[in-house]
Amino acid sequence: MLEIKNGKFYLDGEPYTIYSGAMHYFRILPEYWEDRLMKLKACGFNTVETYVCWNLHEPKKGEFDFSGRLDIVRYIKTAEKLGLNVILRPGPYICAEWDFGGFPAWLLKDKNIRLRCNDEIFLGHVRDFFNELLSLVAPLQKTRGGNIIAMQIENEYGSYGNDKKYLERIRQIFIDNSIDVLFFTSDGDEKSMIHGGGLSGVYKTLNFGSRAATVFKALDGIQDNMPKMCMEFWCGWFDHWGDKHHTREYQSIIKEIEAFFAQDASFNFYMFHGGTNFGFTAGANHKDVFEPTVTSYDYCALLNEYGDYTPAYHAVRDILHKKQNLPLSELPPSPQRQHIGIVKLEEKTGLFENMENIGEKHYSPLPEGMEYFGQNFGMIYYKTVVQGAYGLMELRIKDLHDRAYLYLNGKYKKTYEYKPVKQNFISKLLNKASNAFNFNKDANEIGILVDAMGRVNYGEHITDRKGISGLFLNLQQLMDFEVTCLPLDNLEKLDYNLGAEKYPMFFKGKFRAEPGKECFVRFDHFTKGNIYINGFNLGRFWDIGPQKTLYLPGSLLKEENEIVVLELEKCVEPQVIITDKPDLG
Repeated sequence: MLEIKNGKFYLDGEPYTIYSGAMHYFRILPEYWEDRLMKLKACGFNTVETYVCWNLHEPKKGEFDFSGRLDIVRYIKTAEKLGLNVILRPGPYICAEWDFGGFPAWLLKDKNIRLRCNDEIFLGHVRDFFNELLSLVAPLQKTRGGNIIAMQIENEYGSYGNDKKYLERIRQIFIDNSIDVLFFTSDGDEKSMIHGGGLSGVYKTLNFGSRAATVFKALDGIQDNMPKMCMEFWCGWFDHWGDKHHTREYQSIIKEIEAFFAQDASFNFYMFHGGTNFGFTAGANHKDVFEPTVTSYDYCALLNEYGDYTPAYHAVRDILHKKQNLPLSELPPSPQRQHIGIVKLEEKTGLFENMENIGEKHYSPLPEGMEYFGQNFGMIYYKTVVQGAYGLMELRIKDLHDRAYLYLNGKYKKTYEYKPVKQNFISKLLNKASNAFNFNKDANEIGILVDAMGRVNYGEHITDRKGISGLFLNLQQLMDFEVTCLPLDNLEKLDYNLGAEKYPMFFKGKFRAEPGKECFVRFDHFTKGNIYINGFNLGRFWDIGPQKTLYLPGSLLKEENEIVVLELEKCVEPQVIITDKPDLG
């Protein structure tokens, strides 16, 4: 087992330094787990670290899924087979640029929910999930002959709160479920974060991406005569839509590793292999503005998004092998790629035409968020009819946290984006004028289609419900809504004979491929939406970049394949290019 004695780590009684790489099983298809773990081991790491995604494991209250790409036991045992130890970070909150920081959306159905604190209702849900999860992983602990050597309590809690009773309750849930490996917390290097997120008697680690030579001084007087450990050494960064693609020169990474070595410090590369935010799983940030995260989680990691080696990989491999006096062995092969070329999408149908096929209809006196109706991801459509010719009125949407499309009497009128800014008197007048519409018919149908762009995963705004909570004409609150939930996980029900009169539209095509070879879908002629291959949602695309291709894992491909593109706004030409070259911006 992993212990701390005389300021050092000991594993099974021998001095031990943790050289770990982060790799999230839920961002990598299971067909690739062993390959990526082999490459981690071949780089010179002795440990793999992963978060646990509560939201996918319990998509509905009391319904648990630990199968397929969520088979965490298989992932841990694969690491064990290769001689790797595991650090497990089960949260319940994980951040990770993942939707809602890993919390399940159904928590938000309770409008009084209080997250990440010593609240009985919230902790009751946490306990229910942990009882399921920990019963599976407890037998895999190093203390039971397995390979899990440590487990984290919460995650960067000092960046959010300071409720010690809450942290103690999480620790007690671990103990109650027979978890007896080393417990730890991880926080930023500010004193307030360490004090707020730490727990008496629990080992404290830091998260940072530079200044390794001096940053551990933040623990002076808080945790003395203990091994130094960076639980997240940020070797890169993530991207937001409309922002630049982040890169980092490997020379700066090597400099930081040398500083770790000089202090005999342990570290966890975040990320060794980032993977992909498939489907609607990417989260968002909200400090001054709302910033949704892109589909790729390449993160400038040592292995790129599709599992190939980078210059940083080879540089880190050399220095890790020299430090540990390890012989350089032959590396596993690079992924094979293929170029398929132009794929024409010759069939199309409309989302509105298929509402009955792919939507779930509800009636509500007032609009409610997705979570109220049990919806986790996708889009949601609100429709109401105003009886009477009101004339020119200001239309106002309440609690829109994403992007929405307004339709009046079936015709598209405007796109709304969530851009919270302080408004002065002039900007308020201009905004009011831009939201004025004529309601001159005896009956006027208003439709609001909300595209959920990912729940906030960090900071004070994580209680981020998707949809809207109110619709007003001047001061009058509109009521009596037909609400259609569109999770967009059932596109096999689309009827392409129904045609399409307006966007959003679905475009479908077919192509041949070599199964097992990697490729990337260019969406140059499209604007915004999602791409599906053989029913699997690759993720979101958006022409504002920086990402210009979506990764298409070869394991999803057959000889004959179907591609469906959901386009929300505009398509210049219904075709994509499937290429062997990724373009992240």
